[in-house]
Amino acid sequence: MVGLERTVVPLIASAEFGVASRALILSFLIAFGLAKAAANLLAGGLSDRMGRRSILIAGWIVGLPVPLLIMFAPHWSWVVFANALLGINQGLCWSAAVIMKIDLAGPRQRGLAMGLNESAGYLAASLAGMLTGFLATAYGLRPVPFMPGVAFALLGLVGSVFFVRETHHRARDEAHNHAPAEGAYSFAEVFHLTSWKHRTLFSISQAGFVNNLNDVLVWGLVPVALTEAGLSLKQTAAISSVYPGVWGLGQLMTGALSDRWGRKGLIVAGMWVQAMAIALFVIARAFWPWLIAAAALGVGTALVYPTLLAAVSDVAHPNWRGSAVGVYRLWRDGGYAVGALGLGWLSDRFGYSPTVWVVAALTFLSGTVAMGFMGGGSHHHG
Repeated sequence: MVGLERTVVPLIASAEFGVASRALILSFLIAFGLAKAAANLLAGGLSDRMGRRSILIAGWIVGLPVPLLIMFAPHWSWVVFANALLGINQGLCWSAAVIMKIDLAGPRQRGLAMGLNESAGYLAASLAGMLTGFLATAYGLRPVPFMPGVAFALLGLVGSVFFVRETHHRARDEAHNHAPAEGAYSFAEVFHLTSWKHRTLFSISQAGFVNNLNDVLVWGLVPVALTEAGLSLKQTAAISSVYPGVWGLGQLMTGALSDRWGRKGLIVAGMWVQAMAIALFVIARAFWPWLIAAAALGVGTALVYPTLLAAVSDVAHPNWRGSAVGVYRLWRDGGYAVGALGLGWLSDRFGYSPTVWVVAALTFLSGTVAMGFMGGGSHHHG
């Protein structure tokens, strides 16, 4: 569902609706980020109370109209609204899926489970991004590239209703093996702990936030900058999709590695690799170096993404784990909204290159913060 958008939506803004301002082009990501962040928070808290499966199904129902709204939008505001719905769909469905996998995997294979989960998602995003690039080249930007989305939403809903079983009881069973005192936190207390009070959880939340802030750059601004630099739609689609492709494939290995080597080193290294890759987007001037930059960014993100999720569940007690994952994902996807607002403003005001340098610096700083504040990062409470 998200992959459909990665190549084409920023181009629809300028080509079909004549939106010139970068800040306005990024408005679809602000809507997506805010809605997804709020839905994550809601899904996390509710999944600890009501169970996981009903949240998964609700998410798919909200996702059904998204491709249709984009296909037939008479105005840019419809596309922005569709992305708010997409954000709710992603927040509910991904949070439920992530929490269910953590329930099922148990402490020793959490990194592996998160790697498989995120890998499935980002490989699909990459393939769908390439597909829409080809469909848009052949049939124009609308409506054909979004037709697969109708099928994706229906498959998601049917799969959730008929094939997915509840996993909440697994977390309750696991909670019996923990000290009970740790398990009795209110949602507000979990929010404080995950956001800033607990040093490791704070490190994880800020790294997730910056990771998605830099994703905005590649999703929202890079495709426009590359086509302005003279690349064809196919070349731009290749660069746009190689990044989630490498990110997706890489997570098959990085999640499992974090189970063995610990989480902290991978998170710090991943943020620093991202920072260098982002800088290369400004330094480079041609298709191949840009492609390498996108691939390197994929490697950095693969090191970080499943590892952060696994690290949250290492620290959180089974009773409030769903809530903690929800709070972490609130901050992580809040990076989309803040990134879209901030980077849109920066690039309208100062241009593309300074904006990219700011993002590279922030990303490097975030890795340094994780290095300073994160605990050594056991894999599981031994």
